[in-house]
Amino acid sequence: MASITIRNLDDSLKHRLRVQAAEHGRSMEEEAREILRRAVGKTVSPGNLGEVIHRRFAALGGVELELPPREPMPEAPRFD
Repeated sequence: MASITIRNLDDSLKHRLRVQAAEHGRSMEEEAREILRRAVGKTVSPGNLGEVIHRRFAALGGVELELPPREPMPEAPRFD
């Protein structure tokens, strides 16, 4: 097993970690491991950006936009 050292940890953060660990009945080390597991263990598949955006906002409902009628393309300029 690997180990890490975290330097320059704020005293207030360390205190909150200690309290949270006690609330969960774990040591501070085990609490930190669990937090890292939850944070890093999430795998995000790269997926299609359009689909991701659609899923995120689908619950809000859609919008019906009035599309202007299409017009014929203008003729390209002649340079002769």
